[in-house]
Amino acid sequence: MHEDDQEHIHLGGDADPAVYVGEHIRLRSAGIDIGSSTSHLVFSELVLTRQGRYLSSRYQVVQRDVRFRSRVILTPYASASQIDTAAVARFIEEAYREAEISRSEIDTGAVITTGEAAMKENAAPLIQLFAADAGKFVCATAGPHLESLLAAHGSGAAALSREPGHPTVLNVDIGGGTTKFAVCQKGAVVETGAIHVGARLLAWDRGGALRRAEAQGRAFARRAGVEIALGEAVPPRALDAVADRMADLIIGVIDGKRLDGGGDFWITERLQSPGPFSHLVFSGGVAEYVYGTEAAEFGDLGPRLARALRTRCRGRIVLEPRERIRATCIGASQYTVQVSGNTIFLSDAEVLPVRNVPVAAVRGLGTPSREGVADAVRRALRRLDLQDGPDRFALAIHWHHGPQYAALSELCQGIVAALPEAVGTRRPLLLVIDADVAGLVGRMLREECGVVGPLACIDQVALREFDYVDIGGIMPDQYVVPVVVKSLVFH
Repeated sequence: MHEDDQEHIHLGGDADPAVYVGEHIRLRSAGIDIGSSTSHLVFSELVLTRQGRYLSSRYQVVQRDVRFRSRVILTPYASASQIDTAAVARFIEEAYREAEISRSEIDTGAVITTGEAAMKENAAPLIQLFAADAGKFVCATAGPHLESLLAAHGSGAAALSREPGHPTVLNVDIGGGTTKFAVCQKGAVVETGAIHVGARLLAWDRGGALRRAEAQGRAFARRAGVEIALGEAVPPRALDAVADRMADLIIGVIDGKRLDGGGDFWITERLQSPGPFSHLVFSGGVAEYVYGTEAAEFGDLGPRLARALRTRCRGRIVLEPRERIRATCIGASQYTVQVSGNTIFLSDAEVLPVRNVPVAAVRGLGTPSREGVADAVRRALRRLDLQDGPDRFALAIHWHHGPQYAALSELCQGIVAALPEAVGTRRPLLLVIDADVAGLVGRMLREECGVVGPLACIDQVALREFDYVDIGGIMPDQYVVPVVVKSLVFH
């Protein structure tokens, strides 16, 4: 992983893997995307340079070279609802062989599972594929909100929204079963949503016989006046009519219209940002056809849906994406090593170390109020499809109100109000604050707000969305904890 004999620390004991904190780091990264319709991976090489001083450094990616892009496969299924884990494992091993890379050569990576692959019945066996690499890989199970976020950053739509003349950019990510929307402004995703529109809601074999007809695919066929039956061929003109109905629904969202048929097609809550959106970026598998980079057909509605969208997007500004089908196929790479100072709060030393904890960034805290903080925490979790209680996460809080008692009291009350399951069931609560107030917050949560479960509050560490943290045990000589941040890199 490193070129020279570099400075390093250990997150737990000396037996734990070392984390290097020298001036330069070279990493070989893997990005693996296992989706309900397609799966693929990339291998990249990254060069990072340390910014700042020893043990309080952010590493900046100064070079990224994609060394290998696998072929895109249709995700194999063992049953109607279960991914064929063994077949996925064979595909990944084949990609390693084709790239002439061994697993031991990979320093870090991200495994993104979406759609059917993220279902609970599939989660355990899929995660077991990477059990031996648990210390290296960030594993993200992406629901519709997180998948929308990943696609918007991976496609470059979020970055494009920073440019002059692009006040708002809408990323439209069209996959096999869903279409995800992300409203991007000034480099940030301000809202996400998803509807039941996708290229493989209907799919057929080489002979044209219908082999897959999802419930929403059947609904679109009815709306188009088309009769379908498994095992029978559907005329091309009828398939065009179904694709037209799907395209109309997508354009309806782009135009800010209330979708015909009520809320049945929304997977998430409706977008509240007013349309129409004039600047568009398309990503996902269907985007390959929208931009003319794919001509082959794979027995689904992808080419037809893309043609219908191109016709309806005339007169709109369709921007070029950085990535299309691979927008969510990324690597965890940007390592940051920081320390939390001597005002940390630990209810129990056994709370640490922790590894690969997803970060929910609590944003928009103006004048703190219990209700405002609670709402911001709920929004932070919802954006990443995390749930209070069953899911593990770290709340990252940007705090610029100092040690004022009244403000900190509202913060603590708001956190407790937003997390009744975690607090009530005494699950571990992990807070990371960028200001020097962790000791105060920990004591207030414990003594005034009745949080009796495991609690860790650390401070003077800056985190952001798409970060995953490893927090080591206390370094007794300095009474600090090392924090390694693994960030998802999109460019």
